[in-house]
Amino acid sequence: MKIPATATSFCPPASILSPGEFLGARLRHTYRPDGSRDWLLIYTTGGSGLYRFPQGEFRSTARDVTIYRSGVFQEYMIAPGAKRWDLLYAHFVPKQDWLPWIAWNQLSPGLYHLTLQDADAARRVTALLREVIRHHRGQAPSRQAFAQNALEKALLWCDSVNPQHTVSQPDPRVRRAADFLISKLNEPFDEEKLGHAAGLSPSRLRHLFRLQMKDSPRAYQEKLRLGRAQELLAMSRQTIGEIALELGFESAFYFTLRFKKHTGESPRAYRQRITRM
Repeated sequence: MKIPATATSFCPPASILSPGEFLGARLRHTYRPDGSRDWLLIYTTGGSGLYRFPQGEFRSTARDVTIYRSGVFQEYMIAPGAKRWDLLYAHFVPKQDWLPWIAWNQLSPGLYHLTLQDADAARRVTALLREVIRHHRGQAPSRQAFAQNALEKALLWCDSVNPQHTVSQPDPRVRRAADFLISKLNEPFDEEKLGHAAGLSPSRLRHLFRLQMKDSPRAYQEKLRLGRAQELLAMSRQTIGEIALELGFESAFYFTLRFKKHTGESPRAYRQRITRM
């Protein structure tokens, strides 16, 4: 195949992470017969891009994510007729445990595609990829580690809405409710506020939540609190009363009762056993 005059065959050096953003008509027609030595993620935030590959072509629009595996033929450009292609990208070397999260549909061997149909997931992925760029360009000693962590979270959010999974994903409204409970561990359980956060009536939320999470929202929140309590008992010097207060229990006595019912031992016995290990 003849390389177009406006194309580039430049292959960036393999790196742990190299992110960036293109807006409008800035992106050149990119053509790399041998691909790149790392993997390449491209997330379309606006406009439209065109991917060409031996089996055909694909036109991306907002919320489309693609990933090129290393060494795979690459050709992409602003789609004909489109005035712009807004995108976030990241060249990266995946950790071994990331690979199952990229089990997406393949447009071509080694070219993976996912559409983020869930608006909440799309917002989170957009924010996380911008966070990758911000950390990468920063001056903090651990900037690359922070950037990699943000990319890992972005891939996890993509994985959470991947329709290729055989296990069904929770209803987005149930996930919003679960996220709300996670963020409000120290606050009293409020069914009305929870329903508002999820966009459901309290009765409908109770039904869906129990169906998908196998617990009522109230029981789910308590399990989260007690799980966090186990972490604090093992890793902090906070007193049992301080932990109970931080996690929203009405008293240390009530906290101890609930903890013992959940784990089979008192907070004090649990801490003594864990710290001896």
